[in-house]
Amino acid sequence: MSSFLLVGIGAAFGGMTRYGLSAFIKRRCPTDFPVATFFINLSGSFLLGFLISSGASEIWQLLLGTGFMGGYTTFSTFKVENIELHLQKKTAVMSSYLLLSYTLGLGCAAVGMFLGQIV
Repeated sequence: MSSFLLVGIGAAFGGMTRYGLSAFIKRRCPTDFPVATFFINLSGSFLLGFLISSGASEIWQLLLGTGFMGGYTTFSTFKVENIELHLQKKTAVMSSYLLLSYTLGLGCAAVGMFLGQIV
């Protein structure tokens, strides 16, 4: 039961952080490119990679990895934003969003894992 609470608490704070940060970024950077989700998912990839490879205990991995990062990052919003860009015929924006998100997301996770191992 305590594992569920750790994940739930982490997810609640991760979701609130995502919402607040997303609203802040959208106010500061009005653009067709989904900058807020892009930044959140890249930073989440880095942080999760760092956490996992840092040797953090199972408790911290549940609270921060599964919970916080699960609530903070958002694969579903990423997909819906791409469909919306497609429907709006913003193919160049959609293509760059997809390409950059996947390639830089993997890169951020790899850098996070590398740094997590040496800290």
